[in-house]
Order: sequence, then C-alpha cells, then structure tokens
Amino acid sequence: MIVEGTGGSGSCATTGCVTDLNRQCPEELRSGDGTACKSACEAFGSPEYCCSGAYNNPSSCRPSPYSQIFKAACPKSYSFAYDDATSTFTCSGADYTITFCPSSTRYIKD
Repeated sequence: MIVEGTGGSGSCATTGCVTDLNRQCPEELRSGDGTACKSACEAFGSPEYCCSGAYNNPSSCRPSPYSQIFKAACPKSYSFAYDDATSTFTCSGADYTITFCPSSTRYIKD
C-alpha cells in the first residue's frame, strides 16, 4: 500500500510499502489461514515485543528479529514502538491517494 499526501502543510512525504509481507512472514507470525502476518507483540503478547512494562522506553525496547524483517522489506514503515523518526511525519490538510497493491517501487522516494 502506498499513501501519497498532496496539497498539505508539514512533512507530506509519500510512504508505504510495495512488498508482499505475507510471502516473507515467519511461520510463527502467520494468521491461521495465512492471509495476514501478525506483529510479534500480537503473536506472543510478551513485554519485550510489545514494549510494555520494563520495556516501555527507547533504551530497553529494541528492534526484534521480527521487526527487522519488516523494516528490511519496508524501510519507510514503522516496525516497532520506538522505531526511527524517519518513519513518522505530520501532514496537515492534505488530500490523500491510497494505492492498494502497487505494481512498482516508483512511489517510494528516499
């Protein structure tokens, strides 16, 4: 999915991911029927994957091997609670074009 914001103010960057994450989803994160890939937090519910409890701060909540798989496939996506600041931005008053299942990477610009 690609999200393009136009005509707004702030940081209106194009973002999204063109990778089919279901094809790269580790078995232990797959939904029962294989049509979705869960986060490690959703799959296991443990504090270290959910960045909760003692892990609720940037120094103790680190990217897991699972979030690193997603980040490698979709570098502009936010893959865990304290991911890098380049993965989020604010765009006010924009019109948005959302493209589901884009056919190329031409949308994502660094």
